[in-house]
Amino acid sequence: MSTAEIIARCEELYEDTTFAASRAWKEAVPGRKVVGFMPVYIPEEIIHAAGMLPLGILGGGDNLEVIHGDAFYQSYICRIPRSTIELGLTGRLDFVDGMLFPSICDVIRNLSGMWKLMKPGVYAKYFDVPQNYRDDIGGTYYQNEMQELRHDMEKLSGNTITDEALNNSIAIYNQHRQLVRDVYAMRSAEPWKVPSSEVYLVMRAGQVLPVEEHIVMLNEYLAAVVKEDKPIRDKCRIITCGSFCEQPPLNLIKSIEMAGCYVVDDDYMLVNRWLMEEVPTDGDPIKSLADAFLHHSADSSAKYCDTQEKVGQYLLDSVIKNKAEGVIFAAPSFCDPALLERPLLSAKMSENNVPHISFKYAENSGQMQPIREQAGTFADSIKLWS
Repeated sequence: MSTAEIIARCEELYEDTTFAASRAWKEAVPGRKVVGFMPVYIPEEIIHAAGMLPLGILGGGDNLEVIHGDAFYQSYICRIPRSTIELGLTGRLDFVDGMLFPSICDVIRNLSGMWKLMKPGVYAKYFDVPQNYRDDIGGTYYQNEMQELRHDMEKLSGNTITDEALNNSIAIYNQHRQLVRDVYAMRSAEPWKVPSSEVYLVMRAGQVLPVEEHIVMLNEYLAAVVKEDKPIRDKCRIITCGSFCEQPPLNLIKSIEMAGCYVVDDDYMLVNRWLMEEVPTDGDPIKSLADAFLHHSADSSAKYCDTQEKVGQYLLDSVIKNKAEGVIFAAPSFCDPALLERPLLSAKMSENNVPHISFKYAENSGQMQPIREQAGTFADSIKLWS
């Protein structure tokens, strides 16, 4: 398949707020079940090992008009809970058999309680993660959380999750994570061949497709990109930061690119690469997943940082690794984790002479011209004065 064909399919999935692909997977075999989850991270391997489909719910995007959802939440919080409520109240998620709400912020915690009130017959759980990264404290705690989730998924699916099945699922997700890393590495090396908007759409597709099907798509995309012959433009290499939870409109990503920027790293769709190294498949799978979270997971504003010195180091490391010339802080309006950390990240960039700018957005942002102008001015200043 060509990149154009792959991206066309991904854009179709991106724009579909009825989750037709996930519905089709469920309806194809009697007894199949689907478990939805909010970003940023859930051990999807446990859901997969139970024979169920993990479904990433990333809000309603810019094509969904939120009417009912605004009645459930105050106006001074981000949009993703309101659009998620809208998806639930309008029947778009009626086929989902359970919902997981991972530890991101108080808004998502409250959304888990709201979901239980809205859908009392549907399994819903707030999935907490450790804030202490000692193996004997945070590790033990997290293993207990995952064992509880394992028990719940067995009960929901009617299938026993053996260690063998879980290790097999880990192996499949290891393969998936490596392909995701390959795509990002190719974009960093040759961003003119791998536009950020394409990468975003390909990664979004993985939230609604079975992991096995998405592995095929990633392989096809990598093979198609190699055959592409696109010209190199005089653009600056930048990193975007702050969009790990509520996702930006696709037009925002395109606007940054059109303004003269090659995005060489970002935290969009961090859910696909939260675990950064291969997880062992030959031991206790729960312990292996816990160790991976504690010691080999991505840093972001949604993750507890145990020392002040470490704040922002992950971003500086990415700047160096990806040879970035600047950072654009783009966070959703009212996103407490991202906006509270931004001054610390900005200070880290200033200390190391990394140019940076910032703006805010909502998932339904309609006016992209100011953002494009701001990003364009930033790109010009880097080319002129760096």
